[in-house]
Amino acid sequence: MKTHPSELYFYHSPSQLVDKQTLAYAKSISQFIKTIDLSKERLTPTQWHSLLRKLNLRAKDLLNRAHPDYQQFIAGKNWDDESWLNILIKSPNLIKAPIASIRSNAILCITPTDILKLNSLRLV
Repeated sequence: MKTHPSELYFYHSPSQLVDKQTLAYAKSISQFIKTIDLSKERLTPTQWHSLLRKLNLRAKDLLNRAHPDYQQFIAGKNWDDESWLNILIKSPNLIKAPIASIRSNAILCITPTDILKLNSLRLV
């Protein structure tokens, strides 16, 4: 699959307001955007692992610990790395914010303007 060198991958849940706002900012930094709706498209463990490496985060760092499902089914248990990846795959609704990735850089966009930090990362 051929991609544009400036293509931005935007992993999100379109039902979330912050995700919609962040996507609007994404359009200001790249005209080539591939949106991935995490509620419809399942990423593989390899894809998640690659994203986590770019983010320099652990799988559990992406999860919203305040979410009732997290509290009921995940909190207080010991999970290995593979289990955390499976949680991301099976429960994308627990991901606390959209993720933007371009080339070898990625950012977890806690606020919509966080995506603008990708511009400075691309220059490095």
